[in-house]
Amino acid sequence: MTSLLAPLALAVERRFGYPQHLIETVGHPVMWFGWLISWLETCLNTPARSNEQRKLAGLVALGLLLLAVLIVTVGISTILSWLPLGWLVEMLLATTLLAQKELGRAVSAVSEALRASLSAGREAVSHIVGRDPERLDEAGVARAAVETLAESTSDGVVAPWFFLVLFGLPGIALYKAVNTADSMIGHRNERYLHYGWAAARLDDVLNWIPARLSALLVTLACFFVPGASPSAAWATARRDAVKHDSPNAGWPEAAFAGALNFTLGGPRSYDGEIIDLPAFGSGKSSLGPSDILLALLLYRRTLDVLLGLSVAIGIILLFR
Repeated sequence: MTSLLAPLALAVERRFGYPQHLIETVGHPVMWFGWLISWLETCLNTPARSNEQRKLAGLVALGLLLLAVLIVTVGISTILSWLPLGWLVEMLLATTLLAQKELGRAVSAVSEALRASLSAGREAVSHIVGRDPERLDEAGVARAAVETLAESTSDGVVAPWFFLVLFGLPGIALYKAVNTADSMIGHRNERYLHYGWAAARLDDVLNWIPARLSALLVTLACFFVPGASPSAAWATARRDAVKHDSPNAGWPEAAFAGALNFTLGGPRSYDGEIIDLPAFGSGKSSLGPSDILLALLLYRRTLDVLLGLSVAIGIILLFR
């Protein structure tokens, strides 16, 4: 029955998500990873260290994080394998490391808030992006929401699922630990350029296949979204993905842009500094709340395609 772990995890998490009362009482696994990452940085990323020492310290921190996650999750998986319905518990634990429901809810909230007012839209989008929301007009808020939706489809859903299929609970947990470390310390600034180098590079490696798989899934999902273009989705992904500084982030973003005939990307403001980022796609750039809803429809159909793929893989493994 472990072959059905991944499709069931997708279906259950998409319907129920992670209960809010659990966040309030015990937190969330990503929060636990974050606490450990922060503690390790306090101990290891000291100003007195040279750049090379910081790089080594970051590598040690990443190794300790992954070792801790590996020991805990392999131990849990081993114990659960001895129990009659242990695979079902493992599936429920795996759902905590997927983000389908919360991602959709957060992006939908931006659309609803933007319909009310620009200030409400800026407030809503500030919860899901790192850029300066006060510098965004309505089109900027909408583009930021769609860009986050596209990128997070890959690293919040497809990539965790990919490693769950390959390695079970330890696989999805290790991926999320690396991805969390990259989001916290994988920045190109004075504080993290060297210390976060290992986390950023490993995250790039782990996301290489899932990012391209995400673009393919978006392309297939276009067949189920009125007006979406599968040919433009894939062509834009292949043409524009390489423009991104990241070897992976451009793939889902460019696929969304091509599929919906949007222009995404472009200059962004972070902490008062304008970062000139490339544009993806060559369509409509003046987006609004309805365009966010269209992107959400493409997102949901992408999840449907992913679930179908997961079921097919599960059946093949079940009867091999």
